[in-house]
Amino acid sequence: MARRDKDKGDNDPGMSAGAVPTTRVGRFAKVAKLAGGVAGGMLAEGTRQLRAGKRPRARDMLLTPGNARRVADQLAQMRGAAMKLGQILSMDTGDLLPRELADILSRLRSDAQAMPQKQLDQAMSQAYGEEWESLFYGFNPKPIAAASIGQVHRTVSPDGRDIVLKVQYPGVAKSIDSDVDNIATVLRLSGLLPEDIDISPLLADAKEQLKDEADYRKEAKFLRAFGDVLADDERFLLPEVLPELTHRNVLAMTYVDGNPIESIANRPQAERDHVMTALIDLLLTELFELRMVQTDPNFANYLYRPSSGQIVLLDFGATRHFKARFVSNYRKLAAAAIAGDREAMAIAAEKVGYSMGDDDSEYRKIVLELFLIALEPLRFEGAFDFGASDMPARLSELGQSVSDYKDFWQAPPIDAVYFHRKLGGLFMLASRVGARVDVQSLISRWL
Repeated sequence: MARRDKDKGDNDPGMSAGAVPTTRVGRFAKVAKLAGGVAGGMLAEGTRQLRAGKRPRARDMLLTPGNARRVADQLAQMRGAAMKLGQILSMDTGDLLPRELADILSRLRSDAQAMPQKQLDQAMSQAYGEEWESLFYGFNPKPIAAASIGQVHRTVSPDGRDIVLKVQYPGVAKSIDSDVDNIATVLRLSGLLPEDIDISPLLADAKEQLKDEADYRKEAKFLRAFGDVLADDERFLLPEVLPELTHRNVLAMTYVDGNPIESIANRPQAERDHVMTALIDLLLTELFELRMVQTDPNFANYLYRPSSGQIVLLDFGATRHFKARFVSNYRKLAAAAIAGDREAMAIAAEKVGYSMGDDDSEYRKIVLELFLIALEPLRFEGAFDFGASDMPARLSELGQSVSDYKDFWQAPPIDAVYFHRKLGGLFMLASRVGARVDVQSLISRWL
């Protein structure tokens, strides 16, 4: 992890502090407060609409700006699995949740408060002992970044290296199962999650993924693995792990600086294209060669160094191994999409795990059209102009119609959800910075 030079907003070093609830009772109380606040907000909105002579609809009462703040703020205060689950659900491209709720939860991709000094002392003492402060030089108690599971502090190691410590919030690892269950219950009972959608496989997988992310020794292994793979690739720069200072709840790494990745929007077109080409090329290598993908699409996981043109890669906690079968079938799906072969696409999509409905059904046609739109950058010959594309709007509009076919619809396959989170995040970044990338030529070597 590293400081984001000139970064503002949620990761500002001046961020406010808020205690992380560490007991099961304390965390459930937060969930109960969330449910009560949402219900109260619905009542107030319904009363307001009745007074205005309108007949209130449950959906309109639920998805108000006030309830949006309640959901996002409570999950952000809890951090841990509660916040991370909100992040996961918000990146599903609208397949699981109403678009309005996905927009609410999207705030959680970067919102987090710093923990107070007392809890920071507790976490550091757990890792290094009561005299932990004597181990480091110039430890800065103000974090340079805070996220769902931990926050990052800058200091100097015993051997004089400039390093950062990623410190996990107390209690979040032990609360993963209960957090996920409690939040899912609130979403279901409040009506925020449609009754006919079964997300239990996603929730079960999310628990396992979050438990892996909460073990910083596992993240250290992923960081070292990516460092070995990319050691000779001059396009990328990664922090180095300090194993002697790394524990389950604290990850020690060398400090690497850089500018927010979004800052490349102000660079020349060729430079923007080069950066996004490198990132998309890396994702394809992760999937098709390594079968090991860093699935977190948060822009804060990348920095840019204009002086060297290097991309700094951060945060490998959400790294996921993909089975060879999924990778093989996804390769077939991509190849069929490029060829425009709808029949081959349907066969490959079903093998990936998607529900495709009956042959020649309207549902199947819609799902195939969704794939063709989502994979449009792969199908385009030459440099695809992400900044000029209306692909997200077309996907959103067509995606809403899928929910009308409840007899066929089911939650998408878990691996596809995680991979599409990352793919969608990169496409979003490419659109944000106005990059042009020849995606077809990048993927062709893997097909």
